[in-house]
Amino acid sequence: MKKLALYLVALIFLPGYALAQHQLVELWKTQEPIAIPESVLVSPKGFLYVSLIDGGGTERDGKGGVALLNLDGTVKKMDWATGMNAPKGLGLYKDKLYVADIDHVVVVNAKNGKILDKIAVPGSTFLNDIAIDSKGVVYVSDTRENKVHRLVNHKPEVLLDNAKSANGLLTVGTDLLVLAGPELWKVNPLTKETVVIAKGFEHGGDGIEAVGNGDYIVTCWAGVIYYVKANGNFEKMLDVQGQFNTADLGYDAQKRIVYIPTFNGNSVISYRLD
Repeated sequence: MKKLALYLVALIFLPGYALAQHQLVELWKTQEPIAIPESVLVSPKGFLYVSLIDGGGTERDGKGGVALLNLDGTVKKMDWATGMNAPKGLGLYKDKLYVADIDHVVVVNAKNGKILDKIAVPGSTFLNDIAIDSKGVVYVSDTRENKVHRLVNHKPEVLLDNAKSANGLLTVGTDLLVLAGPELWKVNPLTKETVVIAKGFEHGGDGIEAVGNGDYIVTCWAGVIYYVKANGNFEKMLDVQGQFNTADLGYDAQKRIVYIPTFNGNSVISYRLD
């Protein structure tokens, strides 16, 4: 029995052993060109929202918007929402889609794509990701200003002003998770108490989604995807640096499917999480 136990322990740490490493298995890649997709959000109605920069990341050219994709990667409607500049992070609350767009948060009717409001965020220069809590409070990161803002009843205020290269956001219960450069923070929005729960992400984190068991998936724009465990340990699942980008992912926790916008790769790729 002792020899068997030692054998099993040794086996787990062998390279390539199935239980030692989570994997991403490609399912499909969009065939129609997607104009610089930055963020993917899974709709509970069975399709994908995809933000389209369609130009430079800070260009006020009015070319940006949001497309809709079917879950098989085909285009449902490419020009579903238009009239934005360089839209990035997406967040859904009830019948409204919130979109980070340089220095505004654009509010879109989630049913028909019509713009309802454009909320100016004072002092912002590169609004990036969005997360929304159960009460409808909207959080938005500003990567270049190292800040995280929150919008309560559509009124913006600064929550954090020391989050270096703040990007990916995720609400978990009453906490806010923030990807600040190479670190993952857990923040209490009421007290602003911050705890670093993981650190060492290559090139800094971009997007974050909850797996559903206390673990997370983190992307880095340069082309790296990590599986992050609840205890802060993490493993690299994918490294495609030099091939395509891995920006702000979408995730279906029930089906364990990851959706990756490839930014300059002009496509969205779907993977199964194993």
